[in-house]
Amino acid sequence: MPTTVTRTSTRRSSDLSKHSAEVFAEAEDHPVTVTRRDGEALVLMSQREAEGRVRMLEFAAQLIGVAIDDDGPLAERMSRVFPWMLALSTEDRGACSQDLVDAARASFSTDQPHLVLAELASWRETAIAIAAGLGRADLDWLDSGDDDVVVERP
Repeated sequence: MPTTVTRTSTRRSSDLSKHSAEVFAEAEDHPVTVTRRDGEALVLMSQREAEGRVRMLEFAAQLIGVAIDDDGPLAERMSRVFPWMLALSTEDRGACSQDLVDAARASFSTDQPHLVLAELASWRETAIAIAAGLGRADLDWLDSGDDDVVVERP
């Protein structure tokens, strides 16, 4: 099993008082471990980073629930946990399920929550757009140079 590679740096607690701007700038980019002589090391990170990790863990918990449920195919089980998937076609539910599992595996193995969170948001927004009726209209694709010429869909 591959190991997780996370970009971190280590600073002494005295660096917080002597070079606070530098340490905070690092923490905005990636978590910084702050070592202390009189206690356990602490980790300094942006709120965005911390919230992303919490959301990734929440998704992981939901995905584990889907994985241990053996009642039906993956797309059906995922739709029970994420009801917005019901707005997608049967084929798209299958693609969405597999995309989310793949993105989750990538996120978990690289400690990069944004991979699965972006995939989740993208599919959810697609389902919302479909539920709102977008995508049902037949579209004519026009050549930008001539408004009278209809072209094939790209």
